[in-house]
Amino acid sequence: MKSPFTGGTCTLMHETREVTYRKDKFEYVAQYWICDDTGEEFTTTDQDGASLAQVYNSYREKFGIPYPDEIIGLREKYGLSCASMSSILGFGSNQWRLYEQGEVPSVSNGRMIRSIIKPEVMLDLVENSKNFLSKQEVEKISKKVKAAFDEGERSLLDSFEESRVFLHKRGAVNGYAPESLSRLKNILLFILYKCGDLWCTKMNKMLFYIDFAAYRERGMALTGLSYKAIEFGPVPERWDRVFSEFDAVRQVPKSIREFEGIILHGSEKPDLSLLSEQEISIIEKVCDKFKDMSSHEISILSHEESAWKDCVSKHSTIPFSEAFSLKAI
Repeated sequence: MKSPFTGGTCTLMHETREVTYRKDKFEYVAQYWICDDTGEEFTTTDQDGASLAQVYNSYREKFGIPYPDEIIGLREKYGLSCASMSSILGFGSNQWRLYEQGEVPSVSNGRMIRSIIKPEVMLDLVENSKNFLSKQEVEKISKKVKAAFDEGERSLLDSFEESRVFLHKRGAVNGYAPESLSRLKNILLFILYKCGDLWCTKMNKMLFYIDFAAYRERGMALTGLSYKAIEFGPVPERWDRVFSEFDAVRQVPKSIREFEGIILHGSEKPDLSLLSEQEISIIEKVCDKFKDMSSHEISILSHEESAWKDCVSKHSTIPFSEAFSLKAI
């Protein structure tokens, strides 16, 4: 980065700051540049976006407000347009679309949105919308909502399966990332596609760097996993269940001299439609950085991170605020 003031060199800095958002105070880690010639501070658009995302996500977590991907998924569950969702919930005509694009709902609107996760609540709202919807629209929407009842048992099964892998509810502890088995599976497959077969040890470190690099770049991790510091470096909590959950990620026992371990092999191509261009770019950047390193080499690097050093004595969960102190990437 060159200084916009002098064209000279700059130094990347970060610090914890506090901001008031909707009358509540929130802490976030601000990343910024200092011009080495003048000492002036400046930020990039991406840095500002990551700071705002931390604040918005903290607010969502505190008040139980759905995240944009959850709001999109809810509308798609019922097969409705943004305009229809706004009308049924009594929002402004374009409000639902704005929420999908990242605007943070008020606490009351957030609770309303979360309540319609239950199809019976949504159906009741549709029935009460007859005054401003045509009879044909009400019948069409009611049919779609009733169809969501059929997904109930499968949703309960999905929730049970996710609870075996994801230790915590979505929030700061897992970088505010969606807890989705399908996303996690395809992230693992994409890493294996880019890097080839990997020892479990190396995959653990790759996931750590991917999630923490993503949080640093955009204020949200990718996998929904939380991480703890153990003797051998940072690892996902329940990492053994992570790899055993998916048939497409084969675990192959392997011995080298006196060492015995597990090699991970992807037996399917990843479905990248579940990931954004930015998410794909982050994974590719981490894979390109570490794909030629051995498990031992990447483990040594991870031991130099303050994320590990600050937490290893208690084997505690690593906070995502440590993302801004990453050295290796």
